[in-house]
Amino acid sequence: MARKKSKLRKIKRLLSLLLLLAMFLGAGLLPPTFAHVTAENSSLQKLSYAHLLEQGSKFYEAERFAEAATSWQQSISAFKANEDKLKLAIALGNLSLAYQQLGRWSEAETAIAQSLNLLQTAKNIDSKDSSQILAQVLDIKGRLQLAQSKAEDALDTWRVSSDIYTKIGDTRAVIQNHINQAQALQTLGFYRQAEKTLRESTQILQSQPNSAVKVAALHSLGNVVQVTGDLETSRQILQQSLELASSLPNKEAIADIFLSLGNTARVQQDTQTAIKYYQQTIKTATSPTTRIQAQANQLRLLLKTDQFSAFQTLSSQIKTQLNDLPLSRTAISARINFAQSLMQFRKKTAADTDSWLDIAQLLATSIEQAKSLQDKRTESYALGVLGQVYEQTQQWSDAQNLTQQALLIAQDIDAKDIGYQWQWQLGRLLKTKGDIKGAVAAYTEAVNNLQALRSDLVAVNSAVKFSFREEVEPVYRQLVDLLLQSQDNQVSSENLAKASNTIESLQIAELENFFRNNCLNAQIRNPKKDPTAAIVYPFILPDRLEVIVELPQQRWLHYTTPVIEKELETTLAQLQENLPKPQTLRQVQSLSQKVYKWLIQPAEAALAETKIPTLVFVLDGWLRNIPMAVLYDGKQYLVEKYNIALTPSLQLIEPKPLEKGLKAIAAGLTEASSGFSALPNVKLELEQIRSQVPSSILLNQEFTSKALQNRINSLSFPIVHLATHGQFSSKAEETFIVAWNERIYVKKLNELVRTLEQNRPEAIELLILSACQTAAGDEQAALGIAGVAFQAGARSTIASLWNLDDESTAVLMNQFYQELANKNLTKAEVLRRAQLALLQNPKYKRPRFWAPYVLLGNWL
Repeated sequence: MARKKSKLRKIKRLLSLLLLLAMFLGAGLLPPTFAHVTAENSSLQKLSYAHLLEQGSKFYEAERFAEAATSWQQSISAFKANEDKLKLAIALGNLSLAYQQLGRWSEAETAIAQSLNLLQTAKNIDSKDSSQILAQVLDIKGRLQLAQSKAEDALDTWRVSSDIYTKIGDTRAVIQNHINQAQALQTLGFYRQAEKTLRESTQILQSQPNSAVKVAALHSLGNVVQVTGDLETSRQILQQSLELASSLPNKEAIADIFLSLGNTARVQQDTQTAIKYYQQTIKTATSPTTRIQAQANQLRLLLKTDQFSAFQTLSSQIKTQLNDLPLSRTAISARINFAQSLMQFRKKTAADTDSWLDIAQLLATSIEQAKSLQDKRTESYALGVLGQVYEQTQQWSDAQNLTQQALLIAQDIDAKDIGYQWQWQLGRLLKTKGDIKGAVAAYTEAVNNLQALRSDLVAVNSAVKFSFREEVEPVYRQLVDLLLQSQDNQVSSENLAKASNTIESLQIAELENFFRNNCLNAQIRNPKKDPTAAIVYPFILPDRLEVIVELPQQRWLHYTTPVIEKELETTLAQLQENLPKPQTLRQVQSLSQKVYKWLIQPAEAALAETKIPTLVFVLDGWLRNIPMAVLYDGKQYLVEKYNIALTPSLQLIEPKPLEKGLKAIAAGLTEASSGFSALPNVKLELEQIRSQVPSSILLNQEFTSKALQNRINSLSFPIVHLATHGQFSSKAEETFIVAWNERIYVKKLNELVRTLEQNRPEAIELLILSACQTAAGDEQAALGIAGVAFQAGARSTIASLWNLDDESTAVLMNQFYQELANKNLTKAEVLRRAQLALLQNPKYKRPRFWAPYVLLGNWL
């Protein structure tokens, strides 16, 4: 009996050893705390063998992986001689870990396969212990699969080992395993699922003592939350993990967290803070791989901020370290990252410090290293970036050949996030060679891949610093450019339809990038066309303004205005600046007439012929910041001739009239709040609304986010009217409406939507934001209007583009509700009539009073 207990104790010590080695958490392994194998009931020879196991663990902990492998190889020989299958399986599993760190992937595969085979054939081992060892060896196998870009296989393997842990009641191991699974889910692009898994794990760990597992869980969660866009929460979680890590003796975990904090600060555009964290990473890291990741990221920021001297100094340091890195995907990615920075430096400064040949050699080495790891994903990326080098040096055939190789690999492993980049690159190369048909096909496939990615556009390739404005938007824009090119200016109806669909897809992608998730996915529909409306798609290209007009019965107009982008944007910025000012009517009319000639005049005759009452605009760029109502033909404003509405995409709306009786929830502030001035006429505005339609009012102290949420969910009223300050920005974190002593940020509205869906079947039919404004100098600030509208689940939204005295607002809104009572009028016509009432009033005839209001969404 004593012998059996002694044997079990030794097995459990070995279990602990293997368990600590097997845990793969985010950036690396947990630091092992290795048990000592005692000599109880063992010969000195057996003690020596167990000592070899422990010695290998110590080498491994010190990152002396070759020496760890040697120790474990020696113990394997001994265990084979003694036919000790259990210890042999453990030693082989540990050996696989060492081989993985050394990049000896074939040997790592062989070792893990031998370990699993031994466990499956072993006999006379306690069932629970045998199961636990099997689960731990499977964890090591999962790590190997993830390192070889087989994330789906790794996830399957870890799920099997998780089931084993659950059956034997090992809760701690289950949590560790789930953190591993979250890593695989991130690699596969399932960020929301990874976040859910990690939140569940951290919740369980909350009441437990500080440990490396707890640190790793919080660290992984902070990384995932950063990817999904909640940057402030990410920073807070990472700071919490840093505090915990600082209480444990693990410098490498602290370095990894500094690196993550730097990445979060970088995404927040806080360059100096990001550099500070990268420098702390470099100072703290014991792993050369972690250190060079921080250096490579810092290098990009130095380039971005034009710190060229510091860039060259750091660049020289990185060069000397690259060849000393242990072979791994992270090391290869750092090499590619470095090569890309050198490319950008050359393009930005025209310096020839590093020749194109030097850069190409870095990438050629990366390709060979990726091949040796059998890492198809990294190989594809290195090939594609090398293709970019040849593109820069105008070696078109070589560039195309490399790009096609990269694309074939990406397609073979179904890596759409990098595949689209090579389709885009191929499209550019084919266009340069004059193959427009081939270029359109390549660009179309790139856009199709982007559409398939949808929710992860902002996150799928964090290793290469994915940027929507640099890496996504140009693909759509360049495809539209190609589709609208023709020698005789006669673009086919097919190409016009494709171009308009591409424009709408870009608008949806921009909104999803605004939210950093695919919150619009469920809202996309195939709406019926309104036979009384023309859809106008103006599209800004570098050398021209393209306009597509879709008339009823699938008739198309298309015209091009040869105005360069800079001139167009300067004109629009001047118009935006002058519109709210009191003494600028002449300037406003001159500038708006100029825009009218570009945008509307070529379609005047066709629009007049069709007698269409409504124009629906899908606006692009700076045009979003200008109310189309103010466009001037020299005699009349556009609002005097047409009902006007905006939409980011027809796929996001379902044009239909307001069916329910008029009832409103109206909230507002008359007093100053959150740094914004008082709005004394808001009380009158709300009282006038109540006199027109049955209303539930929240004024001043009553107007809190909680009170608003309660009213919306308890009262099934179709109209929500908010007479309060607010700001629209192209950044979700800077888009908000002001309640009493608080700001309700756009993402906060999502909570309201979730509750709304649970408690009331009807969506908000009409959301009115009557005192908001767009952020000054922000080209895409009006994107925030769509953000607020869709987060609130509103079918139609009326908002103001600039803030003005609230007296005219009260007058306009009173007229609006009077007209809204007429069920024969569309919302677009109701707004037009209210605007015309001000335009025809001598006191309010200037555009600054009536023009700021825009209708977004359902116009019927």
